[in-house]
Amino acid sequence: MSKTVTLRLSDDVYQLFRQSAESDNRPLSNFIETATLRFIEQSELVDDSEMAEIRGNSSLNLSLDRGHTDARSKRGRFVD
Repeated sequence: MSKTVTLRLSDDVYQLFRQSAESDNRPLSNFIETATLRFIEQSELVDDSEMAEIRGNSSLNLSLDRGHTDARSKRGRFVD
């Protein structure tokens, strides 16, 4: 179920958002939602080249495997 969110924007930011939404021929709320989702995907997810770099780093993968094994065996302690 969709939710309603109230957002306070300066006049300049509102105009920028509104103009961008109009240029994409979409409602302002959809523009804000889409832009936010794109930002999260780009900043929170690993892209293909980053994943290839992670998979190619053998020392990192050994460390991750040891950590995973320790966590499953309930060895060690968690630090906040």
